[in-house]
Amino acid sequence: MPTLERPWLEPFTWDFVMAQNAVLCQAKNALHKPTSDGHDGTRDLWLSRHKEPMMLFDAIELCRTCHRLAPFCFYNGNTFAGIARTIIMRMNLDAAQAFLIRSLAGHIVAGVASDEEIKAFKAFSDGLG
Repeated sequence: MPTLERPWLEPFTWDFVMAQNAVLCQAKNALHKPTSDGHDGTRDLWLSRHKEPMMLFDAIELCRTCHRLAPFCFYNGNTFAGIARTIIMRMNLDAAQAFLIRSLAGHIVAGVASDEEIKAFKAFSDGLG
C-alpha cells in the first residue's frame, strides 16, 4: 500500500495533460485549444505542484482545481478525472474498492461529490500508509 504522502502526480507532465486533452477532443471532434483566461494560470499551478509529495486527497483536489480553472476549451473535467483514475488504477486495489475509489475521485474532480463522498474519500486517503 502506498505511503501517506507521495508524488502522485509526478508522472503527469504538462505535456501529458495537454496530450490527454487533445486525445479526448479528437475523439469527439472538438476543438483542442488553450483558453485565454485559464490556460497559463493552470499550467503554472500544475508545474509548481505536480511533483510535490502530497496526500492522495490533495492530489485529487489539485485535479479538481485545475478542472475548474478551465485551461482548455473542452473536456477539462475528463482530462483531469482521467489522471485521477490512472492514479487509482496504479494503486493495485481489489476490483470493488478500486471501482468505488475511482468513482469518488471522479466525482470530486468533476465538482459533483456530496459531502459524504468527500468525507469517505478523505478517510480513505488518510488511512493510506
